[in-house]
Amino acid sequence: MPEGDTIYRAAATLNRALAGRSIVRFESVFPALTRVHDDHPLTAVTVDRVESIGKHLLMHFSGGLVLRTHMRMHGSWHIYRPGERWRQNPRDMRVLVATADFEAVGFNIPVAEFIKTDPKRDLTKHASLAKLGPDALDTRFDRDEAVRRLRTRPSSLIADALLDQRLMAGLGNVFKSEVLFSCGINPFVTVAALDDRQLGHLVDTGRKLLQANVTTSSGLTTHSGRRRTTGKDNPAASLWVYGRARQRCRQCGATIDARKHGVDARLTYWCPDCQKS
Repeated sequence: MPEGDTIYRAAATLNRALAGRSIVRFESVFPALTRVHDDHPLTAVTVDRVESIGKHLLMHFSGGLVLRTHMRMHGSWHIYRPGERWRQNPRDMRVLVATADFEAVGFNIPVAEFIKTDPKRDLTKHASLAKLGPDALDTRFDRDEAVRRLRTRPSSLIADALLDQRLMAGLGNVFKSEVLFSCGINPFVTVAALDDRQLGHLVDTGRKLLQANVTTSSGLTTHSGRRRTTGKDNPAASLWVYGRARQRCRQCGATIDARKHGVDARLTYWCPDCQKS
C-alpha cells in the first residue's frame, strides 16, 4: 500500500502539473463520477490545487468540487503529455483528468468520489477524513493528540497501532518497521507497556522519517520514490530492517527477523538485539 510519503509526492506532482489549468477532458469507469460529470461537466472548471491528507489524495476544482481518491494496495497516479504512451495498460485506467498540457491518469484506484464543499463546510468533517488521526506530514501536526490517540489502544501491539490511521495518519508498513527500529522498541510490546517518552519518541521519529522522504535538504519537495531511513545514498543500504529478513543488522550484526501478524497479516521486520524494549 502506498504510504503517506508516496501520496504526498503524488499530490505535489499533480499540483505542479494541473493547478490553475482548465480541464479539457474527464473520463472515469466509476458510474458515480461519470454522472456528476454528465450533470455538471468538469470541462467547465479549473483545478485549484491538489493535496494529500494521510493516504487520501484530494483534487480541488473551482466551484467547490473535490475528487477524493485512495490508492489502497495497488492504485497510482501518473502524469503524461497529450499523446504520450501510457506506462500501464489502458484497461487499468480508473480516472482521467486532462488539461491542454498534461493528462493525469489514475490506474487501479479502488476508491474515488466527488465531494461537494462550500465555505461553511469543513472538508475534514467528511466521513472518510474525520476519523483520521493527526497527519504526520501536515504543518499543523498535533504531536500530543497523536500520543493521546495511541494511548486509547492500550492492548494493541505497537506495530499494529502505528498502522492505525485513526491514531496517526501517514505511516505504512515500511515506515512502521523503520520507526520501531530507530527507536529501539520491540514491535510486539503493547501500547500500555510503553511510557509517554517512548510513545512521543515514536511519533517524533515517524514524522521525521516521513518528512525526510518528501523534502530535500533545501526544503523542496522531492519526487524520488526511493525511501531512505539510514541517511545513506546507496540504494542497497537505504533501509535499516524492512525487507532484510535473515540479513545482518547494520547496527549490531544480529540477524534481522520477520513475522506476519495482525488482521491483514502484514510483515514486520526487526532486530531482536537492538529492539529489546
